[in-house]
Amino acid sequence: MLAAECIDSRATVNIEEKRRTTTRIAMRVPRSCYGEPIISRLSCEHGLTVTIIAALLGENPEDDGWFTLELTGTTQQIQSGIIYLEELDLEIWDKTAVEDESW
Repeated sequence: MLAAECIDSRATVNIEEKRRTTTRIAMRVPRSCYGEPIISRLSCEHGLTVTIIAALLGENPEDDGWFTLELTGTTQQIQSGIIYLEELDLEIWDKTAVEDESW
């Protein structure tokens, strides 16, 4: 492999790692997780931009809450955030990635 090809290969991987993607998820939040800073941690600890599309979560709820979130970040950040949610034992649906053209 020529030196120029090696540099091109690393540049392509680097660009792919930095490309931002948007994923929309729906998740169930059990009452046991109320009070947890879930969305804040997605943003601060996983570097994601979180947009709340829809939410059903009362102050003194009888039932579980529901969120539809749009997560924007690199593929690695989104995967890390989803692993975090799964570790909290949240049910997650509709993991649909939509490529964002913002570089």
